[in-house]
Amino acid sequence: MSVEFLTYDALGARLNISPAAARSLARRLRLPRSLSDDGKALVSIDLAEIHHTPQPPGRRQAGHLALLTAQVEALRAEITRLEASSACHRADFERERERAEHLVAELMHATAETTAAREAAARLEGELAVLRTRARTDSSIDKTERRLGQLAATLVESDRKAARG
Repeated sequence: MSVEFLTYDALGARLNISPAAARSLARRLRLPRSLSDDGKALVSIDLAEIHHTPQPPGRRQAGHLALLTAQVEALRAEITRLEASSACHRADFERERERAEHLVAELMHATAETTAAREAAARLEGELAVLRTRARTDSSIDKTERRLGQLAATLVESDRKAARG
């Protein structure tokens, strides 16, 4: 039960470990430290109370490094796979976006044609109603027949324009 004041070098030599490992052990055990006259750190320690068995150097670290290297390679392979998958999804997205834009343009065109056709049909129905009213009140059937012929020609022309567009 004798307390000794040792530098990290001396503690490492006593425990058969490196000075860096001795410093780490002193920190881990929260051993009291002080400075010597020459500026080196001194650790207050009772070696009878320390039960430290040093690990063989490098063996644990090499296995750990190999495991980490394997994990990094697996992650790189996964990143490559995900990038390829992402590129395929991006191409699909672009193709579908272009298709949607084309369909929207067609829909806008069809809507404009439908609106124009409805307006023409409303105008023609109005003219037809006027002609029917005139036919009942007007005795001149020739005028009415001529106007109905013009109306029929206009209808046929509108229908041809709609079929072409």
